Amino acid sequence: MATTRTRTATPLAMHRNLPMLLLRARELMMARFRPLLTARGLTEQQWRIIRALHENGPLEPRQICALCTISSPSLAGVLARMEDLGHVTKERFEDDQRRVRVSLTAQSAEIVEKMAPMLEAEYRALEDQVGAKVVDDLYVAVDALIRELDEDVDKASESVDKD
Repeated sequence: MATTRTRTATPLAMHRNLPMLLLRARELMMARFRPLLTARGLTEQQWRIIRALHENGPLEPRQICALCTISSPSLAGVLARMEDLGHVTKERFEDDQRRVRVSLTAQSAEIVEKMAPMLEAEYRALEDQVGAKVVDDLYVAVDALIRELDEDVDKASESVDKD
């Protein structure tokens, strides 16, 4: 099918560069949302963390890394800055002082509530531009891709653990 493969001068057909296409789509999407974040003085990483904590409640840093696709060394610095800015609090688990729980502050919860109508308006504008069906289909396709690739990673991890 022409949409999934591109013919080259060689007899072998190559898949289109899906990772690059996904990155390009991400950048086009973020161009819509980035101004909303910068108006609130938030970076993309900070917003991903705020959104993850808002949707999931308090989390451990390793969970935030996984949900927000932020490396552990980067997360440490981002969380320290967010704590200084009053966006998150960190508290140690009572039964294991090595573990930390990160929570949203009331300030961040208020930011989410104030941004929600603007974010929804941007999503409506996207649906008006490309069609609600395209957006819905994209959610389904990306969810399926993530689910299947996560299963492959889990299986690979299990086989490494057995060795």
